[in-house]
Amino acid sequence: MNICVFCSAADLDSVYTDAAREFAELLGKRGHSLVWGGSDSGLMKVVADGVQDAGGRLIGISVEFLRDLARPNADEMVVAADLAERKALMLDRADAIVVLVGGTGTLDEATEILELRKHGMHSKPVVLLNTAGFYDGLKQQMARMEAEGFLPIPLSDLATFADDAPQALELLGA
Repeated sequence: MNICVFCSAADLDSVYTDAAREFAELLGKRGHSLVWGGSDSGLMKVVADGVQDAGGRLIGISVEFLRDLARPNADEMVVAADLAERKALMLDRADAIVVLVGGTGTLDEATEILELRKHGMHSKPVVLLNTAGFYDGLKQQMARMEAEGFLPIPLSDLATFADDAPQALELLGA
């Protein structure tokens, strides 16, 4: 499978990097390819290193204004003109999506992917890896959206939340 991962490019605490590394190593050991933002910094680098070290392929989708941060030894690197094109290319190349911890950019990517899924624009599974309860607030908000009629489909058809790396891959059938 080509598994798209949205995550931070920031250097983060080991609670997050350890979980991301575990996920990446499992992904690579199982022969999957990583589709990611192409950056060679922060959590993005941790994930790319883990996948590559475990024998997986790296498909980077960078963006023109971040070209200088792109990983030089990816198996494939595409440079999009802007963030909108980048998200579209990442979704197009992916069989499934996993959202790791991240900031506003990751949240933007996740919500766009969920909105497209809600409207039937794709049917790829979406899993949020809820490391150390990072997405507890989002999970609660989405449950409220469902309960109060803001979601036209069940939350369970939109996205699932995983507590750890093995569960995330299990939810993807990977």
